[in-house]
Amino acid sequence: QKQALQRTAQGTGVQVSQTADNRLKLNVPADAGFATGSATLNPRLYPILDQLGQGLQQNPTETVQIIGYTDSTGSNAINYPLSDNRAASVKTYLVSRGISGQRIATRGMGPQDPVASNATAAGRAANRRVDIYVAFPPQPAG
Repeated sequence: QKQALQRTAQGTGVQVSQTADNRLKLNVPADAGFATGSATLNPRLYPILDQLGQGLQQNPTETVQIIGYTDSTGSNAINYPLSDNRAASVKTYLVSRGISGQRIATRGMGPQDPVASNATAAGRAANRRVDIYVAFPPQPAG
């Protein structure tokens, strides 16, 4: 699933990686996924979300956590709902592709947990993101 997602992600700005706890992580920069200040998905994300949805359909025990983030500019009254709505938009898309909403958890973190300094434009751009984590169920001991 990781390799297929990496191929589909090429040229979209989405980064696909494996976490230390063996989850699949898709890092979606907000600039690639959403218009400024908007929670509407950019259609160029559809192919990678479709690929993710296919993998989830083939592996019905996998669960997904979607976390939205913003940079620190603007007020928390705007940033928290925006980050939450962006995560919810990704969930809505996956549900529209036949994935049970019960398998998907979303959360908006606003400006919390920055991955870069908010003092530069590049840092703020990196902090505006949606991270999608796919958890694989533990394998029974053989």
